[in-house]
Amino acid sequence: MQREQETKQNMTRRVMQLQEQVDELTELVNTLLSVIVEEPDGVHSGSAPLPNGALTQVCM
Repeated sequence: MQREQETKQNMTRRVMQLQEQVDELTELVNTLLSVIVEEPDGVHSGSAPLPNGALTQVCM
């Protein structure tokens, strides 16, 4: 019984670590996508999609 509880605690700890990594990677991906779709001068003239907008028909 003790061993099962330790295993569950270890698994819970590992899941929490993995969730933190996923959250960090999600933030990084969102930042990189914002940089990729931003126009060089920082002004959105309409030729580049807006951040948090639909990314359809975007070629990378």
